[in-house]
Amino acid sequence: QVQLVESGGGLVQAGGSLRLSCAASGRTFSRYTMGWFRQAPGKEREFVAAISWSGGSTYFEDSVKDRFTISRDNAKNTMYLQMNSLKPEDTAVYYCAAAPADAIAFLSSEYDYWGQGTQVTVSS
Repeated sequence: QVQLVESGGGLVQAGGSLRLSCAASGRTFSRYTMGWFRQAPGKEREFVAAISWSGGSTYFEDSVKDRFTISRDNAKNTMYLQMNSLKPEDTAVYYCAAAPADAIAFLSSEYDYWGQGTQVTVSS
């Protein structure tokens, strides 16, 4: 079992920044590919970003790749999502998730563990 807790969401104006954190407990954090997904009202959950177990590889959805940065600190069992130049269309509940190290990072079905989500609201 892996327990995941997101934090750092909130209300921000367009153009602003937020940093989300995902704290993990339970099984060895460093064994997992970690990802961020988001779900806006009335929409499907979508992939945002992911990072390999070592942090050596990162993956981004096209609309965020020039604005968001994903990182992890395996010593602290924590993953981060730095979100810059936020847009109203980034408004969603953001979820962190953990998948086996060999998972296809952008597929939500590959992820075994999910956090409860944190709300990000970007006002225009």
